Amino acid sequence: MPRRPGERPAPRGRRPSPPPGRRHRPERGLGGEQVEGRRAVEELLAARRRRVHQLLVAEGLEPAPVLEHILALASSQRVPVRWLGRTRLDAEALTDSHQGVLARAEPLPEADLEALAGGGDLPFLVVVEGVTDPHNLGAIIRTAEFAGASGMVLARHGAARITPAVAKAAAGSIEHLPLSLVPRIPSALQELGRAGVWTVGLDADARAPLFGLELADRPLALVLGSEGRGLSRLARQRCDVLVSIPRRGRTESLNVSAAAAVACFEVARRRG
Repeated sequence: MPRRPGERPAPRGRRPSPPPGRRHRPERGLGGEQVEGRRAVEELLAARRRRVHQLLVAEGLEPAPVLEHILALASSQRVPVRWLGRTRLDAEALTDSHQGVLARAEPLPEADLEALAGGGDLPFLVVVEGVTDPHNLGAIIRTAEFAGASGMVLARHGAARITPAVAKAAAGSIEHLPLSLVPRIPSALQELGRAGVWTVGLDADARAPLFGLELADRPLALVLGSEGRGLSRLARQRCDVLVSIPRRGRTESLNVSAAAAVACFEVARRRG
């Protein structure tokens, strides 16, 4: 294609700039600016926790109550709605399972760790160290919120951010569970200890069983390690107690999101 007069040639070997929907942004804060999937978008709009800038919907979708509710919520909040062909929407999406709906919103607000530690009569926090798989992180957030956790603590570096994949796996729970970002998990455990919160680490090699835990009626933080290597050495040292999930079968260990579900509901069960 001929260049316009005065136009400089593009440097060879440089890739063209991505479209606005795919443009790279610096990874600051929790993320969550793009939400994909019907349940996740519905909860985003229903929670009214943060401003929604735009709703993108695929043309030709089959009618469904959840779609009608999403559009009604968008209309009541005066959120602009764009109808796109499926190919166009696929190009804007960052996951393969957007179900024909995605939204762009303000980033998730960050909760203060001190406020989470002192919030309510009996804080129940979930601390996640180094979980990098977005589906695992989303599942943990969903489980923690469902089990009644009052907040979650994440490391600012070395873990998954709240990407569209995380938001979809969480099925809208990111809109209801306060999330705190901290520089390092071991330092956060020290701060929680000073605030009177007992820190209980899940460790496959721990001798004490989770089901014998006597701390469920106190301010408590469950501490989960990364896929594969589990808790870091320093995080294990900073926990008040290390517990394991008793094994009855031959499978060596549980996925971190499955382990989180067992532990969260054991705390919920003991709290009645």
